[in-house]
Amino acid sequence: MRLDTRSGRVTLNGEPVKLTAQEYKLLSYLLHHKGKVVSRTELIEHIYDQDFDRDSNTIEVFVTRIRKKLGPDVITTIRGLGYSLDEPAASRG
Repeated sequence: MRLDTRSGRVTLNGEPVKLTAQEYKLLSYLLHHKGKVVSRTELIEHIYDQDFDRDSNTIEVFVTRIRKKLGPDVITTIRGLGYSLDEPAASRG
């Protein structure tokens, strides 16, 4: 998977992947914090204005959509803590 911040494009194995603006923001944020656990609250604060309903399940919806587009192993759920993005096993050296 490759994310080009200049063009705002995501590719998987060289093929373009269409993401919504919020999906892109979430994926980009996780990539910039690769290997670290990012809380749901932190993601909401990054994606939305301060008055957004923090009890909403939109982060879970976005994570599910991204997994459908990029593969189930791209984002790891750390139960009770948040989400983590690691390099896919196939591309690890």
